Amino acid sequence: MEMKSKTLLILYATQTGNALDVAERIAREAERRACTVVIRSTDDYDANSLPAEDTVIFVVSTTGQGDTPDSMKARLTLFFSFKYPIFVPSILEVSSAKKSWQPLVGRNSLCSVWIRRFRFVAKKLDKRLSDLGATAVVERGLGDDQHPSGYEAALDPWLSSLWIRLNEIKPHFFPKGPDFLVSNEELIGLPKVQVTYHNVDDMDSRVSTATDFKYLQMQIVRARSMSSGKVPHEKSKPDAFLKMVKNFPLTRASHEKDVRHFEFEFVSQVIKYEVGDVLEVLPSQSPAAVDSFIQRCNLNPESLITVHPREMENRHIDNNVNTLDVPIKLRTFVELTMDVMSFFATAEHEKERLQYFASPEGRDDLYQYNQKERRTVLEVLEDFPSVQMPFEWFVQLVPPLKNRAFSISSSPLAHPTQVHLTVDVVSWTTPFKRKRQGLCSTWLASLDPEQSIYIPVWFHKGLLPPPPPSLPLIVIGPGTGCAPFRGFVEERAVQSQSSTIAPTLLFFGCRNENNDFLYRDFWLSHSENDGVLSEAKGGGFYAAFSRDQPQKVYVQHKMQEQSERIWNLLCEGAAIYVAGSSTKMPSDVMVAFEEIISKESGAPRESAVRWLRCAKFVGREQKISRIVPLLRFPVWNS
Repeated sequence: MEMKSKTLLILYATQTGNALDVAERIAREAERRACTVVIRSTDDYDANSLPAEDTVIFVVSTTGQGDTPDSMKARLTLFFSFKYPIFVPSILEVSSAKKSWQPLVGRNSLCSVWIRRFRFVAKKLDKRLSDLGATAVVERGLGDDQHPSGYEAALDPWLSSLWIRLNEIKPHFFPKGPDFLVSNEELIGLPKVQVTYHNVDDMDSRVSTATDFKYLQMQIVRARSMSSGKVPHEKSKPDAFLKMVKNFPLTRASHEKDVRHFEFEFVSQVIKYEVGDVLEVLPSQSPAAVDSFIQRCNLNPESLITVHPREMENRHIDNNVNTLDVPIKLRTFVELTMDVMSFFATAEHEKERLQYFASPEGRDDLYQYNQKERRTVLEVLEDFPSVQMPFEWFVQLVPPLKNRAFSISSSPLAHPTQVHLTVDVVSWTTPFKRKRQGLCSTWLASLDPEQSIYIPVWFHKGLLPPPPPSLPLIVIGPGTGCAPFRGFVEERAVQSQSSTIAPTLLFFGCRNENNDFLYRDFWLSHSENDGVLSEAKGGGFYAAFSRDQPQKVYVQHKMQEQSERIWNLLCEGAAIYVAGSSTKMPSDVMVAFEEIISKESGAPRESAVRWLRCAKFVGREQKISRIVPLLRFPVWNS
């Protein structure tokens, strides 16, 4: 206990690596003050040990629509449902979570209607710890990635308050006094990882007998198991491998956006999934970019290496990674784990610029230079040609290659051996007119089905369960937000062949009927001839084309036109699903529902607002009530 009282514990729960970055930043700041630090991922920490801890900093992110990161789900019950009270003298918490609607490369932004779930996990954890008797040393810090300077804008002042307050009440953390501060240059020391080079004889003999996709699987597991703890343990091995069998555009070639339909078949074991589930794809990087990075760093791509965590004097890193001892080619490791900035420079003017970027004063300029311009690692190295650093530092500092998540747009009942995706091929222009493209969506769009490329994927349950066939649906999905609903309609079409299904109203929106009417033939075919969306079945399909007339028409306007039908289905206990990329659309849709409910029921507008809020709460937190409508918002694509 005496030893623990002098050790600052940092627990992080991350989905994409942001919370880990913040945890590392806090650890570095603590080490500069001669404080001993322990960093652990929440999935590698026994929450029952919390009562014995002295001081803990929690760094947690919110993913998806207010969801808990995967690395915390395994311990969720322990963290939120202790069987006995705990009393921790001092608990600190900071959230680096993104806003739930923050746009990400590879996926659409989430509905702003979920503002109540912004940084939801951090707030829930903070309340739970407080209920259990923990005492906050400083007020929780909540990062906002939409701030012009990113979440660091909140992190910098929070850290200043933390060190001042912590020194006041826990001075034993700082044995050399409150004013002691090690320079960054002195602190750098050794990297956290160690790269070992091997002879060619160490290559695994199993490689020669493995099938193509099994060999790729072995390589992925090896590389990602060595990747400095940045990849969650359970994500090292793909759930399955797919091959693309169809790739065609859903928008006209002249349209400003390129939205595509992809169909994949299983080449390994078939994974059972449900409508509304999410598919994660590990993208391939440009071979030319990988080669340029290796050449720029003066590395031998054919070298055989293993990568292991290195314990440090004042820090204990999460070292429970299932690192494999079998060597892997350096080029393969880079290709599968490193998303190809640096901190080392020998030229004095470059060193000064980097030091400025690393300072609080240079934070805004760094954000402009890096995040807003989306500079790649190669571009940063080209901007600082004097940068020379060992490969270990690149392994530690280069962002990990991350999986990209997409809502599945097919039904397993309709396509038992396939998975379909609806993907917006991401591209944009930076403030300095640089052309940028999303890594995964651009790679998928470039694939030729005749090539039979093996694509590693992981399946995840969607946030919400698929609707039973007896549940009436009101669905609003403009743009690529229609992706999961295509799967819903396919599922109900199959179910209707053997049983009775409830009505489905679907509202779709786009700019022009002739340019970006996604899945036009699909929707129209199911709205005719007693199809799932036909009026004969109590359903309907309504499309809004916002730019096809002088007065813009959106999905909420089409909803108003069907006010009576919507109200009747709500009274029957219909579930409401909303998905789409616009930040304004969801709130406009909710206003439309409020107006429809008030108009059709004769109740005051305030009562309609309360009714909808109650509907959302009941639907999410309790069992589905057949007399209370259910609001559901699935993950959507880009």
